[in-house]
Amino acid sequence: MTASPTTVLADLTSIRTRVDDALASFLRAKAGSGAARRLPEEVVTTLDGFLFGGGKRIRPVLCVLGWLAGGGDPEVPAPVVRAAASLELFHASVLIHDDIIDDSDTRRDRPTVHRVLTDLHRDRRDPERFGAGAAIVLGDLTMVWAAELLHTAQLAHDRLAAALAVLDSMRADVMYGQYLDLLATACPTDDLERALQIVRYKTVSYTCERPLHLGAALADAPPEVRTALTAYARPLGEAFQLRDDLLGVFGDPAHSGKSNLDDLREGKHTALVALALEHASEAEAARLRTLLGDPDLDERAAQDCREILAASARPRVEDMIAARWELAIGALRQPPYPAEVAGALRRIADAAVLRTS
Repeated sequence: MTASPTTVLADLTSIRTRVDDALASFLRAKAGSGAARRLPEEVVTTLDGFLFGGGKRIRPVLCVLGWLAGGGDPEVPAPVVRAAASLELFHASVLIHDDIIDDSDTRRDRPTVHRVLTDLHRDRRDPERFGAGAAIVLGDLTMVWAAELLHTAQLAHDRLAAALAVLDSMRADVMYGQYLDLLATACPTDDLERALQIVRYKTVSYTCERPLHLGAALADAPPEVRTALTAYARPLGEAFQLRDDLLGVFGDPAHSGKSNLDDLREGKHTALVALALEHASEAEAARLRTLLGDPDLDERAAQDCREILAASARPRVEDMIAARWELAIGALRQPPYPAEVAGALRRIADAAVLRTS
């Protein structure tokens, strides 16, 4: 008997489990081939620790939901699961590089990859430089392996071609987003549109929209399904990042697993900062400009930033999140795909907006 979408979607944990199994199998094979060639085993073990040290697997789950929205088999064939899992490897590569750029010490309440590699080689004369350089290489290798996992997923030739068209756009968007982020970091202004442009390239494309499109492409979904998925994904992706920006400043590190000082010390140009610089008093805006981007910012100065941001911008960002959540939910009414898929997408939207980590 073929499973119904309801059966599959009743427990999204099953999708995550299958994705984790695919990732674990892939890394075991890499560890075996590396050992046979006497390559450093820490490459795979470090990546394994990072991959399985946390993460919501939202991108692979959305890929599978895109597959189901497009009319794909509810049993979800193994090639589709492996294609979805490749997104998690790509995500890992982006995070590894992002943590180096941001000079972050923790991710998911664990040391970042460059810190792990630094600590593994404390006996060197240059452990910090080695850790950063080695993490760049490991991030590059992870991106290569993401492509390999997709190419060896045993997809039909035409489906692989369709998948690559989606993923090529996604990869380019992320890199442009990262570059835009770098350009704006430590140069905070009241330009809200600039902050949102970074969000759309760096987060929206590869967190929500393209994973759904990948699944839909694998199912050869009709254009109206892809259009409906975009109407949901774009506002949700913006809401997701806006929530992330709030957590980056006001979040509890014990829940988020990362510092709430990093974004302030870097002077990240976010919607929160742009709105504060627009609506704060002249004296408060001047104080923010003095403090944001100070790499030695202490907790007392950070609290000054938080008080200004909370009074002048935080409610406005919450309103932006709510408005985008409403747009995403609105796109789920009378969708051109099964109601069970819409229900799962609704649960994801709620979790993304209400999350504390």
